[in-house]
Amino acid sequence: MTHQEDAVRNRIVAGRYQLLDELGRGGMGIVWRAEDRVIGRQVAIKELRLPEGIPPEERGVFEERVLREARTAGRLNDPAVVTVYDVVSDEGMTMIVMELIAAPTLSQVVQGQGPLPPHQVVSMGRQLLAALNTAHQAGVVHRDVKPSNIMLLPDGRVKLTDFGIAQAAEDPRLTTSGTLIGSMAYMAPERIRDSAATPGSDLWALGATLFFAVEGRAPFERPTTASTLHAIMTEVPFLTRCQGPLASAISGLLVGNPEGRLGPRQVGGLLDTAAGGTGPQGGPGPTPHLPAGQPGPSTHPFGQHSGPLAPARPGWSWKRTGISLLAAGMVFAAGLLTDRWLLTEREPTPPHPAMDAPMSYGRDGEIPVFDLTADEGSSCSTGELRAGQQYGEAVECDTPHDVEVFTSWNLFSSYEREPAFPAYPGEDTLVRMAVGACGLYFDSELVDLGERQDIRFRALVPTRESWEEKVRSVANEDLTPAGTSRVYCVLYSESGERLTEPARVRED
Repeated sequence: MTHQEDAVRNRIVAGRYQLLDELGRGGMGIVWRAEDRVIGRQVAIKELRLPEGIPPEERGVFEERVLREARTAGRLNDPAVVTVYDVVSDEGMTMIVMELIAAPTLSQVVQGQGPLPPHQVVSMGRQLLAALNTAHQAGVVHRDVKPSNIMLLPDGRVKLTDFGIAQAAEDPRLTTSGTLIGSMAYMAPERIRDSAATPGSDLWALGATLFFAVEGRAPFERPTTASTLHAIMTEVPFLTRCQGPLASAISGLLVGNPEGRLGPRQVGGLLDTAAGGTGPQGGPGPTPHLPAGQPGPSTHPFGQHSGPLAPARPGWSWKRTGISLLAAGMVFAAGLLTDRWLLTEREPTPPHPAMDAPMSYGRDGEIPVFDLTADEGSSCSTGELRAGQQYGEAVECDTPHDVEVFTSWNLFSSYEREPAFPAYPGEDTLVRMAVGACGLYFDSELVDLGERQDIRFRALVPTRESWEEKVRSVANEDLTPAGTSRVYCVLYSESGERLTEPARVRED
């Protein structure tokens, strides 16, 4: 410790806060444990340090922005936000007085005990999403959501620190502050392109943080800055330790195009579903803080690994998430076909409570013929959806029908007139893609079930034989290629009662 730091340790700040010892330090300053001598409680004080290169004439601009943003953050009222008690200036240094939390960070827990089990990541994600929503509604963008800024309390609660602080260093009046403030590995692509931090870029960072929690590694961190930037801008990370709505939420948050990224409402719906349907109001209640300096339990609750999420209860329906076709399409295009979304092993049962097991169709498939599209008025047919049934004759969806295609994709359709067609990606890859994409679409506002409570759905994927038939026909430059790469999402009545009107919402 330097002589200057030793002097800081033994002094009283603003006439009331006695600095006790150092808790940590980072790019924006040093955090001290201190005692508020007026009311007798221990607090954390962050001594802010200016980024390198800011000239003296701009120091006042920086400090003005720090004070404004910190005071705004102090007005945030959310249990997952570290409370700001005071902002003071002492001997030329700006000090932010905060709630003292005696708990490890997410980064420390994962490094010490490995990835968190999915159900604990869901709980953490719901709390952090609520905190960010509170901040964004108040006009505060965090700008540095990352594992080392998230503290995990022994009772299962989380705390997000450093609200509003990083934002001060990017004031346009600071001519030398062109460098990005925040951790590179958790920056959204749009921040790298134009340095603009928005609520959407906070959500991207949340997705990267949840990925870290469940996988035990940062999704884009590479050995060098250049390779990290390249990964953020071009790569799609794949999940191996979670599935279903949690995987959908993380993948949807990590969509590179901000316009296609899932918003807080959609992500909240997916996380609520993963948690068993409990809304944000049903989160953990307040629990007294662990006294400063008191050691926690030998095994932190977030490090107690358990099995995967329990399957949803029969008959329980997902809360509608309002996911738009654009968002679903962006998640779909972001890497599902390259085995980059769900588990690397096919699950025996789909994660959605209203979904039945996928089926194959085409040559040597469970359904020999399935030739319906999701076009206007022609995506319905009659006949119970079962093995051996053939569906080649469509009926209007406003007439009685048994099966309706609510969406479908002709995979790699742009290659149909090229001299080559991609090889069969494998049934497991197609099934994982279809399960996730059909579930997203089914829960979006593009499907209206009305009062029906008995609707089920399933994914249909082409067989290898059907796919390879298409490969051969494209290679032979047939005018009408045989075979298919189309994936269908179909719905039907569990009771067998026919549908009399379309469930898919169609444009006028």
